[in-house]
Amino acid sequence: MIRKDSRNKRRIYRHNRIRSKIIGNKNESKFRLVVFRSNRNIEVQVVDDKNMITLVHVNSKNLKLKNNNIKTAEIIGKKVAEICKSKNINKVVFDRSGYIYHGRIKALADSARNNGLIF
Repeated sequence: MIRKDSRNKRRIYRHNRIRSKIIGNKNESKFRLVVFRSNRNIEVQVVDDKNMITLVHVNSKNLKLKNNNIKTAEIIGKKVAEICKSKNINKVVFDRSGYIYHGRIKALADSARNNGLIF
């Protein structure tokens, strides 16, 4: 019997492959926008890879959003874009963390783009 890897194990493999190619750097004033999605919450961080610090952190738990659906992802994308604008962060590199660019991930990215972030 051939054993399959779990979905999360395959996602982590994809995430590591993506991370080897995506690096945000301060010289070009590009930071990395990282998305984490679970069944209950969705989290977004803007990370400075050079200094290894988190500049912005937004999640659905802190915003007290009950449902984890596309509307929630749009609200979080809008919120992260507003906070980034207030900190003079305009350009980011989108790190989808191995998740398929579809549904909540796509809605979050589109909302952040529509509210002023440049990917």
